[in-house]
Amino acid sequence: MHPFALSRADDLVTTIAAHAQDPQLAFIAGGTDLIGLMKDRAALPERLLDINGLPDMARIETLPDGSLRIGALARMSDVAANAEVRGRFPVIAEALLLAASGQLRNMASMGGNIMQRTRCAYFRDDDDPPCNKRRPGSGCSAHHGLNRNHAIFGWSDACVATNPSDVAVAFAALDANVLVRGSTGQRSIPFTDFHRLPERTPEHDNVLDRGELIVAIEVPARVEGRASHYLKVRDRQSYEFALVSAAAAVATDGKHLRSARLALGGVAHKPWRLAAAETALRGVSLDDIIGLKSAIATSFTDARPLAHNAFKVELAPRVALRALQAAGERA
Repeated sequence: MHPFALSRADDLVTTIAAHAQDPQLAFIAGGTDLIGLMKDRAALPERLLDINGLPDMARIETLPDGSLRIGALARMSDVAANAEVRGRFPVIAEALLLAASGQLRNMASMGGNIMQRTRCAYFRDDDDPPCNKRRPGSGCSAHHGLNRNHAIFGWSDACVATNPSDVAVAFAALDANVLVRGSTGQRSIPFTDFHRLPERTPEHDNVLDRGELIVAIEVPARVEGRASHYLKVRDRQSYEFALVSAAAAVATDGKHLRSARLALGGVAHKPWRLAAAETALRGVSLDDIIGLKSAIATSFTDARPLAHNAFKVELAPRVALRALQAAGERA
């Protein structure tokens, strides 16, 4: 294990300043991803700053405008069990309950969950094969290697990895925002802009700068939230990352879709919104299976499968359809 020094934070301003000034310092909350990265030698911070003592960052609360605010230090299990989350945004609770194991959900923080790094085996391999996330400029072993679990959208020659977070897919579908505090104040980042596509710099997973800390995730009070569902397809039912997952949220007029929000997991470097499908689905009846399939297909014209994952181009629309239908049953 890589040696490190551990200290504890109790003041947000000092914490942010320390992170901005020290490139060898990393924040730690639950540690369920970071410790694994350190064991795999994919992350080697010299100093860890425990942020669990920061005040008011574990709250789950409804704001006056009806939006839901989830503190970055709230544990996954607490969010999944929260009555407001389960009643108003079931897609969030379902995504959390299908992630990891009960023990990990009890430890993992919400801010850490959306920050977790890819599960690409080449990135996690401590034998250090070519990987542009571990060593920029070394190459991407997965591009022409074993890539069954990898991206079909948005990948580049530099990286074909996928984002592993389940709840990030739900947040993307619901137009959530990530609230970030830095030395110059607070900013709100639309969730669909929070994660980066790999392009030429896959070592940067998100848009955070040094000296910035996630303080909360806010979910707007969308009518579609109550009629929502998360579906995850994986190789085994217990503790496995998604081959393909889908988050769906809908509003209806009778059987016809007034609006639909769809996002996929397991297919890209970030949660993948099906914007074209959402537009095409307006007015389509939930009983019109051909119409639903045709609308969803509009978002797959730019899919680019790799050597071993072409099955995702067929599987992902099916998963999106099933999630959409399940959400529609709750409308």
